[in-house]
Amino acid sequence: MSELRLGIQFGYWQASPPANFVEHAQEAEKLGFDSVWTAEAWGSDAFTPLTWLAAHTKRLRLGTSIVQISARTPAATAMHTLTLDHLSEGRMILGLGVSGPQVVEGWYGQPFAKPVSRTREYIHIIRQILSREAPVSNPGTHYPLPYQGEGAWGMGKALKPITHPLRADVPIYLGAEGPVNVALAAELCDGWIPLWYSPYRPEVYSDSLKGAKPDFDIVCSAFINITDDVQGAIQAAKPMLGFYVGGMGHKSRNFHKELMGRMGYEAEAQQIQDLFLENKRAEAIAAVPDGFVDEIMLIGPRERIRDRLDAWRESPVTTLMVGGNSLESIREAAELVLG
Repeated sequence: MSELRLGIQFGYWQASPPANFVEHAQEAEKLGFDSVWTAEAWGSDAFTPLTWLAAHTKRLRLGTSIVQISARTPAATAMHTLTLDHLSEGRMILGLGVSGPQVVEGWYGQPFAKPVSRTREYIHIIRQILSREAPVSNPGTHYPLPYQGEGAWGMGKALKPITHPLRADVPIYLGAEGPVNVALAAELCDGWIPLWYSPYRPEVYSDSLKGAKPDFDIVCSAFINITDDVQGAIQAAKPMLGFYVGGMGHKSRNFHKELMGRMGYEAEAQQIQDLFLENKRAEAIAAVPDGFVDEIMLIGPRERIRDRLDAWRESPVTTLMVGGNSLESIREAAELVLG
């Protein structure tokens, strides 16, 4: 049974920045948390809040969960990464992900085609930049360097970064749901950030993770709710899950729905989507199975949560990422997980 590290997740901002997030990160650091994470969707970006947190903490590792690869060229992402790694004295973790076609094509105006090969090229270029061993070049079709395609002036030159990266081996993690993308994370990356993970169903990802290195870090979101009302807490968690499965993606390609299906709830996932697309949101939320909620979250009295943490410690998961909305929840997570 392995020890679990704790990370604190601030996600992406809603209508405004989260209140007191610096204070909450500092409290997590005092309590022994290992890392702090920020995200982006189509509003706030991931790097800026993380830089702010870097300036107000001393030890926490600083992770993006996740940076969307269509938002920036690989070179731009590498520049952000090496800059923040210097400013934080080597605490940066670069978490990447492809997002989905609705965001990539609707928000960034980029094609979503061939996400696996795009991700492979993206990581290859970032590794070259951080190693600074030679001028960066890439003959691939997605991010050709130097660029020689339509509209090129023919003057492009392979370059090395002016700034010497603090670390050539800044950890790169991949947020991934599909089996092929998870296998890519195991092959190329230092860690993986799943959307949902059930410690009771390790077979869902076992084949994809066979190529992972021994110290591969699996950073999994874990909603913790200490309560005597287990059923009430399960019901309270369903709206978010119902939205992901039913409405966050296209009818013909919703990665979250597909993941729920691979986790043993295929019929239920289809029902949730059907109801959601019929604008029957309340029925879609009610259709989220209790068992699915209970498997991927830690809900109940303290003793129940402690017992269920054993399954997580016996799983390949190495870091639990918990929400940072309140000092109380941060302290409770530290008490339960870190002792």
